[in-house]
Amino acid sequence: MSDDPLVAVIGNGPVGQTTALLLARWGIRVVLLDQRPRRDVVGSKSICQQRDVLDIWASVGADRIAREGLAWTTARTFYRDHELFSWSFADPGPSALPPCVNISQSRTEAILDECIARQPLIDVRWDAEVTAISQDDSGVTLTCAPGQLKVPYAVLCAGARADTLRQQLGVGFVGESFDDRFLICDIRADLPGWGTERRFYFDPVWNPDRQVLIHPCPDSTYRIDWQVPEDFDADAERADGRLDARIRMIVGDRPYEIVWQSVYRFHSRCADRMRVGRVLLAGDCAHLYAPFGARGLNSGVPDAENAAWKLAFVLRGWAPEELLETYHLERHAAALENLEVTSATMRFLVPPDAAHWSLRRALLDAAVADPAKVVDVDSGRFAEPFWYVDSPLTTPDPTRPFAGRPARGQLSPPGPGILIPDAPVTGGGRLRELVRDGLLLLTTTWSARLEASAPHRVISLHELGLDNAVLGARPGEAWLIRPDGHVAAVLTDERAVQPAVHRVLTGDQLTPRPERPSPSRR
Repeated sequence: MSDDPLVAVIGNGPVGQTTALLLARWGIRVVLLDQRPRRDVVGSKSICQQRDVLDIWASVGADRIAREGLAWTTARTFYRDHELFSWSFADPGPSALPPCVNISQSRTEAILDECIARQPLIDVRWDAEVTAISQDDSGVTLTCAPGQLKVPYAVLCAGARADTLRQQLGVGFVGESFDDRFLICDIRADLPGWGTERRFYFDPVWNPDRQVLIHPCPDSTYRIDWQVPEDFDADAERADGRLDARIRMIVGDRPYEIVWQSVYRFHSRCADRMRVGRVLLAGDCAHLYAPFGARGLNSGVPDAENAAWKLAFVLRGWAPEELLETYHLERHAAALENLEVTSATMRFLVPPDAAHWSLRRALLDAAVADPAKVVDVDSGRFAEPFWYVDSPLTTPDPTRPFAGRPARGQLSPPGPGILIPDAPVTGGGRLRELVRDGLLLLTTTWSARLEASAPHRVISLHELGLDNAVLGARPGEAWLIRPDGHVAAVLTDERAVQPAVHRVLTGDQLTPRPERPSPSRR
């Protein structure tokens, strides 16, 4: 391959870093551009990273993120001083990775930077603001310091403020902004018993009619989010001692240190297109969510993975360029799902008028006495991997109909479009590690052939030391898995394999010959 980059990744935040690392893992040369002069190491920012994102980072050598993060398991929700409910993460299998860790975004970025420094296929350029973007049939032209750069493809990960580039691409970014703001403080203190729990408070006496969210972080640090009025003045509150009083209501008379402080206004927005020709949009550049449920970076990193394997397959000639349109179809559907979930949470946290405030107070009061009411209390639905059940790459299985969004804290059972669970396999390693190098066909009781220009492997669950129950597989089935771990098809006939492979590489559906029983089922 040429020494010229094949993909430009615009934005060197965690989504851009992940995109570059995943492309390099596929052998694709990347230039990673950022307008800043250097990395700014400030504050916790995006802290909650769920298992499936940790798995993606582990695949590029960044497993230290999981090891260094603080693993927490339980989320508790209170109304004033009464605990309404709690939930713990569903564990679909014995994974080596924790369900979720809290770690500052700056530390995540530092670990990813170390991985990038070891990767010769990534050219990092700071002080490289992209001021214009255009494209034609031969590639994408970027105007940036010190001049123009032309590449076959680009991934725009430049964050929420990439308005100019979105406009040049003709991409809308509609949505809403919320009037109330949120004061965020990282404090260091010794709070015994708080180390593995996330705590959410509705209407505590120390923040009446508003919310407070507390997350434990490494090194005895806690991230505290207070909902505050639109006219909140952080400097004035710190100067006159009200900030200290606010913190003391949580930590008591224990000593503490403010590590970082900021005030945010939250937004809910989604790009109307996540692919424009040869340019893909990912992360905050494509979608903004309120943070309750941690769906920001936990959605941006799957954007990166989806974009990377599809770009790699196209650039290596394993799939036609039409495959890239499924990036938009799949990740835009995921973005809309996240937008719906987080916007519903914000409407509950910040009711639009006095009547809705009264309804919320009445519901919370009723939930104290009637546990059945807590199902309507929304303190945030935690991030979960999206289901590509309606993707053109997915071959449906009528015997495994998708039941819709799972209950809070639960996961969808494995099936077409669903991310496979993780499990240790014979010889060491994990099931998820096997899927990242191409197409994987997992068989139960019959052997099968798979023909594809892309890298592929056929292996039985028995060889891996896995019981069929790990997937919920039935005797006589074969499961086709995509490079991102999502199930492309569940098959019962050998002659259905190639149409399913064709479909996952192109989005086109081939009609197989009439099904007949496989040899093991005759």
